[in-house]
Amino acid sequence: MIHPLARRTAAASALTLALALAVGGCARPGDGDDARAAGTERSASPRPAASGTGPYPTPSDPVEVSAPPASPAGTPKGGVPRAADVRRTDPDAVGAGALKVLWTFDTAVDDGPSAAGLRAADAGWLTTGYADQLRSRRADSVGGAQWREWKGHRAYTTVGLTAADDAARPADSGDEAWRQWIVTTTPRGRDNWRGEATTIAAYVRLTRSGPGKAWQVAGVQLQ
Repeated sequence: MIHPLARRTAAASALTLALALAVGGCARPGDGDDARAAGTERSASPRPAASGTGPYPTPSDPVEVSAPPASPAGTPKGGVPRAADVRRTDPDAVGAGALKVLWTFDTAVDDGPSAAGLRAADAGWLTTGYADQLRSRRADSVGGAQWREWKGHRAYTTVGLTAADDAARPADSGDEAWRQWIVTTTPRGRDNWRGEATTIAAYVRLTRSGPGKAWQVAGVQLQ
């Protein structure tokens, strides 16, 4: 199911979809191939019914992981949001912050594109189950041809988010919430090179232990 706002440029690559962390499963970088990794931490509580019709997965649908893990090797250019700096009781703030971390790559400090997933896992944005999934899917730390091209430009990505919720979003419960964003990722080289931007729709599932507690991302699904 493709959200009408979701689109991809002709030069969209697996790298810009990677991450995991996002996700029709999270795409993994390779030599021109998109590999999708599926996984989710499931809530033990009853799931709310969908509140309308549309592209949102129903609460019973599996949520696919957003990015493959690897060792983070430093701070990306421009930095990434810190979980401690957002209001953790706000699912919008937590979901948006996590997506930015998951789609931020920097070839000057990362061994490979999967570094972003582990950065998010180690920073507290994700549930324990989701973080463990990312760590267990250890991808090629070198990456494919696209990553090598980026590395030749010492490229990093900038990430833009646009909220795209609609009536089909499942209603929030005391321990589960769904949010949707349009995510635009643009690779930029330190030599003034600029690659093609990629835009996708990301459905984020967030959970918490109870009302008033901190939200964490339990999975991301790309459409």
